[in-house]
Amino acid sequence: MSEAEMNAYRFNSGKEPTDEMLAQIMREVAEDAKKGNEDAANKYLEDMRQEMKADEAKWADRINKIKNGKH
Repeated sequence: MSEAEMNAYRFNSGKEPTDEMLAQIMREVAEDAKKGNEDAANKYLEDMRQEMKADEAKWADRINKIKNGKH
């Protein structure tokens, strides 16, 4: 099936999609969902790393204050 045929199809056209069209649509939706999920997971991990760095800096500061007698 050509890309032009896929782009021309609309669910509200009153015509049922062919099995080939439906399979292609489902593949594209699955790919988009997978990419979105990967992007969200990567952002979550990066946010967690940033929070860990901030927490490490805060604790290092506290430890240094205690070591230097500046509670």
